[in-house]
Amino acid sequence: MNQGKMNAAVLEDARKKRDRLKKNLMTSIWMTVATTILLGIVYPLVVTGIAQVAFPRRANGTLIRQGGNVAGSSLIGQPFTSPGYFHSRPSNAGTSYDAANSGGSNLGPTNKALVDRVGASVAALRAENPKAPIPVDLVTSSGSGLDPDISPAAAEFQVGRVAHERGIGETEVRDLVARHTIQRQFGFLGEPRVNVLELNLELDAQHPMPAR
Repeated sequence: MNQGKMNAAVLEDARKKRDRLKKNLMTSIWMTVATTILLGIVYPLVVTGIAQVAFPRRANGTLIRQGGNVAGSSLIGQPFTSPGYFHSRPSNAGTSYDAANSGGSNLGPTNKALVDRVGASVAALRAENPKAPIPVDLVTSSGSGLDPDISPAAAEFQVGRVAHERGIGETEVRDLVARHTIQRQFGFLGEPRVNVLELNLELDAQHPMPAR
């Protein structure tokens, strides 16, 4: 009789453990489903909706349009090689500032490849403007490789070339640079900078390249 009661107690205990395991498993499954729906679907849709209403330009990539067409984004740089344009800083993000390959060169300051590249850039810039000191951002790339801005010093370095190629005075070009110079946020955060794409677009609008 005692043995029978013990067996029954063991079976009952096993049943309770099985029920608890099943309950915990179902709780885990439902929590996974609930959090996936809440955090993977509902939350992103709500945040996206708020952003589209409150900050539509920023939410859509801060795109810059010209003549109804997208010219680019004020957040991602573009390569400019024509002498009539302000040039961006070097980029290691693939070709043409490829956002899918964002990143720096990861080369150390004594790496020969980096030294040779910077040396070639310095030589080219020295030939362009022999008397002016070369701003460091014109020969070095940013950590992301996508920097859309240059320093005011880098813009000033290029003023003479751009003015000559477009057949306008340097004062006019400097005025455009000044209008596109963004000061430190709140007066102390970050550094003054010039958005290259926006500056070049206004150059084309105000002083088109002369026919060659």
